[in-house]
Amino acid sequence: MSSESATVPGRGGEEQRVWFITGSSRGLGRALATAALEAGDLVVATARRPQVLTEVFGAYGDRVLPLALDVTDPEAALGAVDAAVERFGRIDVLVNNAGYANVSPIETSDDADFRAQFETNFWGVYNVTKAALPTLRGQGSGTVVQFSSIGGRVGGSPGIASYQAAKFAVDGFSRVLATEVAPFGVRVMVVEPSGFATDWAGSSMTVHDIPQAYDATVGEMNRRVRQDTAGAAGDPQRAAEIIVRTVHRDEIPGHLPLGVNAATMALDHSRRQTAEASAWEAVSRSADFNEPYPVDLP
Repeated sequence: MSSESATVPGRGGEEQRVWFITGSSRGLGRALATAALEAGDLVVATARRPQVLTEVFGAYGDRVLPLALDVTDPEAALGAVDAAVERFGRIDVLVNNAGYANVSPIETSDDADFRAQFETNFWGVYNVTKAALPTLRGQGSGTVVQFSSIGGRVGGSPGIASYQAAKFAVDGFSRVLATEVAPFGVRVMVVEPSGFATDWAGSSMTVHDIPQAYDATVGEMNRRVRQDTAGAAGDPQRAAEIIVRTVHRDEIPGHLPLGVNAATMALDHSRRQTAEASAWEAVSRSADFNEPYPVDLP
């Protein structure tokens, strides 16, 4: 079996991959499900309200399996994976896309809201990935696509600490996952979008009260980016098509920034990290027993 995602025979003899996508009812999840279907593949589309999925993907007939799934429920994740395998026989591409962000400064964040975001944005990824691993391992093939954000690489976006912390956690989780499942022929790719024309910063986002003390940080970010009437620069359809094309390749990147801002921020961040690590290299090395000590601080 090649390193490319495994395939199953489709109608008319063509090869079709089976995608399992969380958060398929809108945004990038919906665009990705559509792109996979347009590429001739099969899709297990999940969302909290499956009736929306039936309306959105009804034209694709039995090539789509709409399922109700609350990713914060581990038993529901297991049930959805079982239903997918029962219907299509396998899962070739698992996409953890479901997620949302609310806005508030850390100091005044509601603890329950902060935790609820983390439950979806990190534990949802954990639940669905863990539920699918026995299937992927048993097949000896598959691709796991984890939706992070460019903020999950560079950090520092005022007002969305829970969301961004969860995305950092997803990245760390996915790096370990990639190492553990590589011997089974399973691949992992973390997608890091910048701003896209979805409702992520619209109806999906609650903006809590922002105290005056945080107006210059959280407030300014909210006005400049999240309430920008010009809209985000990213095209969800293009992003979805790029992901489908990439997954179909034999070789995939471990991390895929999407969008001009994502590419620029990723490169700038890497350069800053390299410069800082180089400047402090002698100090870092001096912490070991057999290294010269003390050394001058830069």
